[in-house]
Amino acid sequence: MEHHVKKSLDEWKEEICELLNEIDKEYEHIKQELQVYSYKFSITKQVVQSTVNEDIIRNIRELYHKPFEQKFNELKTEIKDLEEKKKVFQMFVDKIDKVNGSEETKSVVATI
Repeated sequence: MEHHVKKSLDEWKEEICELLNEIDKEYEHIKQELQVYSYKFSITKQVVQSTVNEDIIRNIRELYHKPFEQKFNELKTEIKDLEEKKKVFQMFVDKIDKVNGSEETKSVVATI
């Protein structure tokens, strides 16, 4: 492979790896937030199930349960989207490595 092509591919890979690192950081942040809302949602659900008074149940659902459930579901969707992004950008890296690796193998074989 010509030097300028390899250099360009390496630069592109570096750029994609930076994007992957940013996605990983965002993923970890969302994952932590999801964990918090998972607990909040679960706790409010248990409290509602253990409460008899309908007025209190209605208040708990309005104040906590519904907003926590909504946020929890939003975060789950964000996690899935980030996982898909990670897969896609990782494919770029893998393909670039494959092209660079196959070209390096060809050049090594040609010199032997």
